[in-house]
Amino acid sequence: MTFLLGLACIVLLTVVVVQIGKVTELANGLRGEEEMQFKTNRRSGMIGMAFLIAFLVFCIATAIYYKNYMLGYGPHESASVHGSSLDRLFAVTLFFTGIVFVLTHILLFWFAYKYHGRAGRKALFLSHDNRLEIIWTIIPAVVMTFLVISGLDAWNDVMADIEEGEDYTEIEATGYQFAWHLRYPGPDGKLGARDYKKINGLNPLGQDWNDVRNLDDIHPSEIVLPVGKKVRVRITARDVLHNFDMPHFRVKMDAVPGMPTYFIFEPQITSEEYRQRLKEYPEYQLPSDPNDPKSDPLWKTFEFELACAELCGSGHYSMRRVVRIVSQEEYDAWLAQQQSYYMSSIRNSSDDPFKGQLLDMEVSMRKQEFDDKLTSARAAETAADRIVRLDYVFFETGSANLTDLSRYELQNVAEAMNKYPEMTIEVAGHTDATGDAAANQSLSEMRSMAVYNYLVNELNVDGSRLAAAGYGSSRPIDSNDTDAGRAKNRRTELQILSL
Repeated sequence: MTFLLGLACIVLLTVVVVQIGKVTELANGLRGEEEMQFKTNRRSGMIGMAFLIAFLVFCIATAIYYKNYMLGYGPHESASVHGSSLDRLFAVTLFFTGIVFVLTHILLFWFAYKYHGRAGRKALFLSHDNRLEIIWTIIPAVVMTFLVISGLDAWNDVMADIEEGEDYTEIEATGYQFAWHLRYPGPDGKLGARDYKKINGLNPLGQDWNDVRNLDDIHPSEIVLPVGKKVRVRITARDVLHNFDMPHFRVKMDAVPGMPTYFIFEPQITSEEYRQRLKEYPEYQLPSDPNDPKSDPLWKTFEFELACAELCGSGHYSMRRVVRIVSQEEYDAWLAQQQSYYMSSIRNSSDDPFKGQLLDMEVSMRKQEFDDKLTSARAAETAADRIVRLDYVFFETGSANLTDLSRYELQNVAEAMNKYPEMTIEVAGHTDATGDAAANQSLSEMRSMAVYNYLVNELNVDGSRLAAAGYGSSRPIDSNDTDAGRAKNRRTELQILSL
């Protein structure tokens, strides 16, 4: 129905225009073609002048009204160090082009009005004017030279790479339809190598797991960065052309498949500080949800964002990611909570080249875990709390033979005994409730002795400071009703006897 009404309006409008044309022709015939043309010219010139005034007023008024929503004006000063130079360059360019914009439109409509066709007036033929041509060539050339040189200076400053020895954070963003996949380096501070041939469902970036730099890399769901520290962003794409755009930081760079690019910037204001800046403007006091007057104001819900500035497909809109700028302390705390992608998704899978081996990072993590438990146990007042479970001491199934990887945990025990020469301990063996109780008791005793003998014979711990005891299934660590509980009950423990 809407389509038919629209079509009827178009047909009616066409008929009206045709009829007006016919009436005009008849009027011209009656009053004279030439006289009518002069009046039409004058009327067109006056309408043009009125349009000029309305147009310029509209442009200036809307610019003033919306300036607080425009980047570089109002509250939206650059959130990065380099952004101020770009904003200044845009402001200078706008100044000169704005003058040209206003003058050319004034001259265009004024000339159309002043020199409209009149009776008895004849146009002057002017082939050229050397002075005028020199003026309108030299002035734009000088202005353009100034703008180009300023632009090159800003470009060289903004696009300079990190200097050797400079402190910075490096992250990576890979665009694909339709999201950004983010990668941070782990404690080693280095991003590992990639190979697009290795990309699969379990390895979205094609990381080479033989490169140990990849093992601690992190794949977070948001960008979190410390304020006041340079950031180097590696930018690439996995399928089509994307564009890495962080407008509040004046960061914008194409993400091209097969051609890695980069951008360097330094955040100079935290997300919370930026919100407080917006809070001072009445337009950001409006509800964030137009349908809910009680919703939080716009300033409170503001977030920096990463977007794709390239039309990359139907899901282009969904590539938005939140960017949080925080203090260095908050950043360090956030980073410490992140788990490496390798450890959470690849470790001991079919894609893991180190399956069955203990990595240096795991050895370090296990040592820290043991040290923390020992510190807590030494500070405890009750005997029950002075127990340290050896979570990484394992035995071959159904026997008292220590597995090869158990040596790392026992090395931690030996180092603790050397660190605290007055401490004595009991090595306690346990089993679950599965099977014969007497056999379990015997197995637990043999396992505790195996640990005792390894500490004394292999790691040179003074045997007089050790005791070995097997408790079988008589003193369970956890419930025997679950697989996890039964697994805990098969562990070995250290009971601190004295300090």
